[in-house]
Amino acid sequence: MQSDVEKAHWKYYEQAIAAARRTADYPPEARFKWNVEVLWATDSYLRQASPEQRDAFIAAVRRGDIGLQALYGNELTALCRPEELMRLVDCAVKLSSEYDVPIDTAMISDVPGYTWGLMSVFAEAGVKYMSIGPNGGHRIGYTLREWGDRAFYWKSPSGKHRVLCWVPRVGYWRGFRGTDELLRYLNEAEASGYPYDLVQLRFCLGDNAGPGVELSDLVRDWNARYAYPKLIIATASETMHALEARYGDQIEEVAGDFTPYWEDGAASSALETGWNRDAAERLTQAEALWTFLGRKPFPDDRFDAAWRNALLYDEHTWGAHNSIREPDSEFAKGQWAVKREFAVQAKKQSEELLAAATDAIRNPSQPVESLAVFNSETWRRTDLVVLPASLGRAGDEVLDEVGRTIPSQRLADGSLAFVAEDIPPLAGKRYRLTTGAPKVEVRPSEKPRVYDDPLRTIELDDATGSLVSYVDKRTKRQLVDAQRGYGFGAYIYVPGRDPNTAALAADGFPWKLVDTGPVVTIYESRGPAAGCREIVRRLLIPARLDYVILEIVLDKIAVREKEGVHLAFPFKIDEPTVRMDLAWATIRPEVDQLPGACKNYFTVSRGVDIADAQFGVTWFTRQAPLVQLGEIRTDVATPFSPDVWLKTIEPSARLFSYVMNNYWETNYKADQEGPTPFVYAIRPHGPYRVSESKRFLMERSHPLIVVPIRGESALPAGILAGVEPDEATVEVLRPTRDGAGWFVQMINHGDRRVNVRLHFREGEPAVYRSNLAEEKGERLGSTFPLDSLEAISLRIEP
Repeated sequence: MQSDVEKAHWKYYEQAIAAARRTADYPPEARFKWNVEVLWATDSYLRQASPEQRDAFIAAVRRGDIGLQALYGNELTALCRPEELMRLVDCAVKLSSEYDVPIDTAMISDVPGYTWGLMSVFAEAGVKYMSIGPNGGHRIGYTLREWGDRAFYWKSPSGKHRVLCWVPRVGYWRGFRGTDELLRYLNEAEASGYPYDLVQLRFCLGDNAGPGVELSDLVRDWNARYAYPKLIIATASETMHALEARYGDQIEEVAGDFTPYWEDGAASSALETGWNRDAAERLTQAEALWTFLGRKPFPDDRFDAAWRNALLYDEHTWGAHNSIREPDSEFAKGQWAVKREFAVQAKKQSEELLAAATDAIRNPSQPVESLAVFNSETWRRTDLVVLPASLGRAGDEVLDEVGRTIPSQRLADGSLAFVAEDIPPLAGKRYRLTTGAPKVEVRPSEKPRVYDDPLRTIELDDATGSLVSYVDKRTKRQLVDAQRGYGFGAYIYVPGRDPNTAALAADGFPWKLVDTGPVVTIYESRGPAAGCREIVRRLLIPARLDYVILEIVLDKIAVREKEGVHLAFPFKIDEPTVRMDLAWATIRPEVDQLPGACKNYFTVSRGVDIADAQFGVTWFTRQAPLVQLGEIRTDVATPFSPDVWLKTIEPSARLFSYVMNNYWETNYKADQEGPTPFVYAIRPHGPYRVSESKRFLMERSHPLIVVPIRGESALPAGILAGVEPDEATVEVLRPTRDGAGWFVQMINHGDRRVNVRLHFREGEPAVYRSNLAEEKGERLGSTFPLDSLEAISLRIEP
């Protein structure tokens, strides 16, 4: 169980310290050292350790007997939301600051592929090196064929920073059990044209195994017997420094996404993955809300605990080694229960923290007469707001701050919808609810399966339950490529591993009009399909807004035979440029990928933009991060063979949201059951503008926040009133840990350097370049340059 592993690692630290003491008088090369690959167990060890144990551990780190690395876990990095990815090195930054122990190296083991934005994160944390030890062959594609026994400088998306990465051909080396195996490895390396005169061997006895303390004796005896090669026990940092000192000027630089291979396992527990994705975005919103509402004291410890749960859910060990072979064993069920609880707690904590941000102004009594609508972004927003039926209301008529009636609509489920207009950045607006309703004439369509308004015409298909036509009236373009007989939201099921058996569900999903009015029109369809008891689709069309929302709930049947579930989004764009949103980066498949990256599927953060020179569409996905481009290509027939994986991929406007599977042979879930929601949003646009695309994705991820308030409550507003230009967006806003100011992280999404201008509501605060330690760097002022795709940390003080 996970708790047993945690306690085992605590014991290993003490064994390693004892081994280092025992070998202190050995030759320097043979003195025992222990690399702590990731910090989750270190974090808990130091929290529960006695003062004497803590002092001994830190002393060992300072001596170099124990090497600490930067990552919190062996993460599926592409699952991480922007702030979550930054939080992946948070523990390292805190340990480094608190104990004055530099941590300049990251290690990752087993996992093949890493999201590009991680390089920007490393830049903010002072991490210069990454030791990469991928699995030897299982579902790694071309990772080792391209990079095994090679080093490269991986440039950040902005190109301003680089991290030296080194990939040994064997990620887990167990060869120090005798000289024959070591000599065989060295001979193979020499025969292959190995380019360096030093080799990185990651000696490991196995998963979660303890220190091989006998290594020091072997190294001492080897070096006494042989003149060459010398064996040196080293920390990862020492190893990377040695490589750079000898070969730094010869190692190539590369840029792009090392698109991961193993994130597909997250689709084996789609419900919990969706919870965790929502929780990470909600935590970011909650931090911003606490900040601009001025709530004090800021609950750093509560946020840290919630982020820890989110990170541990996205860590790559989903469950037991026998989770597929023996899914009903107590061992497998117990490990999954612990894993699932990380997502459950992240969800619960994020909801509590978001609600607590507004405690001072919230009115708990009913009926509700006054509302505040808050905007957690740095630009003005107009968007749909829906008040749940459980919120007792004084009436259905909505009045704005000057007493003007604005269109509102009671929906069939009892909720109340209206459009909140022009909500200022990092601030809110007040609304009142009174009896009555606005008198707005609504004309239902003469064709029940066709929706028409001044912005678009949409046609729904009863056979497939999909949107088979969507004409954008502003650009006069058809969004849907229905030539294969289906449109947006079609359900495609693969029974088994062979994608050639993919079957479209077209047995009948009749649509009905559920709501129509001045604010929103809602259609719904229901029907059974392979692998599901029922599929429920809801299409929400806000009357005056330029996007639609498609909600799809799959009521899954537990299936243990291999299966894949996909939802289709075939866009009609003939010469598409595809841009995928990642945490702290944007990529074009093939163009912005490293050699060896996965192309069978992609893991996106918030969505995808597809456009030609005149027209395009931004597609948002809330719970499901996996996307396939052009065709369904999962699962591969022989996961251990590199040649079954795609080497290249062509641009395509046909997307498949890859929502569920159980293809793995270990670790992940064997089946999943019950209602699982997937929410998508589609917004057509003219020529591609990165600011429009990114803002739309962020708005869907961070909805307007509605709070019942007392009528006389003042609405606080944050010190930051906006950011220019539009390409520059703020991803993180929270108080500094010392309470002396505010911590901001932002990125320039554009393809050119810009001069960022921060607008403040009062005064001219001091703005400093900072880092994840929240240190004061160069004083910038409210205007400063930011390169294309550059991420920056700022410290702002009154």
